[in-house]
Amino acid sequence: MFDAMLSGCDAYAMLGNDYYLLDPGVPLVFGDGTRVYGELAKKYVTHKTGYFILAPSGAGKTHFIRAQKELHWLDGDDLWPAAYAHPAGAWWLESLERMTEIDQRSDIITIEAKRLGFWILGASNAFLRPDAIVIPDWETHKRWIVVREREGYDGGATSDQLEQVMAHRKWILGWQENGTVPKFETVPEAVAYLVNRERRTPGRQSR
Repeated sequence: MFDAMLSGCDAYAMLGNDYYLLDPGVPLVFGDGTRVYGELAKKYVTHKTGYFILAPSGAGKTHFIRAQKELHWLDGDDLWPAAYAHPAGAWWLESLERMTEIDQRSDIITIEAKRLGFWILGASNAFLRPDAIVIPDWETHKRWIVVREREGYDGGATSDQLEQVMAHRKWILGWQENGTVPKFETVPEAVAYLVNRERRTPGRQSR
């Protein structure tokens, strides 16, 4: 079992990206997340079926989410901190054991959010099978990271962390080994695939 679990608490009040994050050493428990998800549902469209697109840092997730005219896709970097799955600090630079623990916590939250009909774009994943993955061409991916770093850095991998990004890309590609998880080079392509699948399924509508 996980060393630390999740707390709903009053994280619902943090959904304007001004997060109060728990210290990494604070022990967590499961809690009632009704208010957290309720606040998210006021901002984001929910659907009959939840989806999760997994993509590494710098693949265009935040850019896509900010460009939405209607908020169908939720950034995992908004969801997971709101549920206290992500702690304060640069946890993604810690040991593999610690990063895996936090990704496991994030998967639990992603499962709950999908169950409630949210569509999530994010990079945290341990055991939950994603509905699609995004792996840009490597040269393009590196360029996007450099451009973001120079022209409007808002978090995520930087050009001195490309080795870690490459390792994460390889790990994500593991989901494609059995052919059951579709792979795309851009976020819009992955989104279009899942949206079209949603439309083709009878009885599935947004809420």
